[in-house]
Amino acid sequence: MSLDEKFIPIRTGFYEMVENIFKKIAGLFGYPRNPGMSTIYDLPDEASVRSKFLENLPSHQTFWPPIQRPETWFETIVGPSPKIDGVPRYVYENREEGFYNFYIENFKNVYFLPDWLSEFLQVRLNLCLDITLLESIREVLFVGLVIYSNIVIFRITLAWFISINPYRVPWSYVVAAVDWTEEVLQGVVPAILGVNITGTVFLGILGVLADSLNHLVFTMPFLPSEAEQSKLLLQQEMKDVLIFHYLPILWYRHPIPNEIREYWYNERPEILDYMQKAYKDADIQFLPDSVVKQLNQEKLTADLPQIHNSLSEMIPTEILSKDGIIQGHDFISSIHSINEYFHSFW
Repeated sequence: MSLDEKFIPIRTGFYEMVENIFKKIAGLFGYPRNPGMSTIYDLPDEASVRSKFLENLPSHQTFWPPIQRPETWFETIVGPSPKIDGVPRYVYENREEGFYNFYIENFKNVYFLPDWLSEFLQVRLNLCLDITLLESIREVLFVGLVIYSNIVIFRITLAWFISINPYRVPWSYVVAAVDWTEEVLQGVVPAILGVNITGTVFLGILGVLADSLNHLVFTMPFLPSEAEQSKLLLQQEMKDVLIFHYLPILWYRHPIPNEIREYWYNERPEILDYMQKAYKDADIQFLPDSVVKQLNQEKLTADLPQIHNSLSEMIPTEILSKDGIIQGHDFISSIHSINEYFHSFW
């Protein structure tokens, strides 16, 4: 008989003793005749339906630390640089919905910028269609968090080597970069069995922040609140998606950036033609400022002869008569001077 088999009766007896103790405690509260609190059915309101829908959505799967996928011999030896594993945007265009439509797969852990921040970036900083700068900033933040987390791990590792004095050069630079977190978290995170775990907690915070950047989606030129929930067949599977289509609401509220209108007029006239026909009743300026200014000049130049004829008709006939020719000479000269001034100005 093995040693494990000898302890089986002791284990069984311990389980039965714990079971009897719990039954006696529960008997004080009416067990087993007391069924407990009565259950209620879920109310079919909008909040519960929305909650169930979000719970059934899949999660955007990422890994921390990021998975290393070397592509060159140098990356195989040194290691590849960390890369963002973001939610892909699928851009499409058609004559019904417009030319700046895209959709993303709907996940329960996807993040968006607040509407006010997205509007500020698009209206004030003119980050409408080209989001390369935002993607670069996110990439830099992600790489910086990964590098700093490795520094924190290195600092924790130094504490296990008693032969290394971390307060001497060059280790003091690592201490200066990391130990300030202990001063911040020391009063918040308690020690467990005498072991300081502030470094572990701080590593978890860095991991959450860096991983959140993987789930961040930029919706320019739309606002995040313009998303429409729908279902599409993707890779032979019906999936929930968020669609951003038609004309962005910011192009209703604010003028469309002139660079975009110049691009439509000079390089993509089919987009300009679609915008003018589809939204002709929306009172939106789709032509670039230079073209609008030129059209206004041509219109004003065409109206100048009519203004001249109207002024001539407004002159009293007495001024043009033989008796009043001397008195009206100065007035007619003034009219011609005004006309020549308009011509020379334009």
